[in-house]
Amino acid sequence: MGGCQSSTTPSLYQQIGGQAGLERLVDLFIQQIGRDKAILPYFAKANVSHFRQGFITHLCDTLDGPCEYQGDSMVQIHTGMKITEADFNRVVELLINAMTEAGIAHTTQNQILSKLAPLRSKMIKI
Repeated sequence: MGGCQSSTTPSLYQQIGGQAGLERLVDLFIQQIGRDKAILPYFAKANVSHFRQGFITHLCDTLDGPCEYQGDSMVQIHTGMKITEADFNRVVELLINAMTEAGIAHTTQNQILSKLAPLRSKMIKI
């Protein structure tokens, strides 16, 4: 009988609570950035509401949600910022902190990070 059961794993988008969970995660991430003296300068000229909406849509698309990100590429957005490896790693820590605060399971956090990891080499020192 076990062979008759379907085992559809929910998408990462569903695992974090859909749109509401995604928005909460991004809001917590923005709060983390706002409290970090090393990272905040990278966002000094950013429009927070524009960043928030863009990041929500980008994550929604990346995590197999119902969104399609059509904004600038991550390379276009980060070109000229000259992000150091240490600062990139710090942003990842802030995202992990936000995911933990949002109650996202560590296994799900690791899956999310693995989806975002290919961006790393494209964003450092460009």
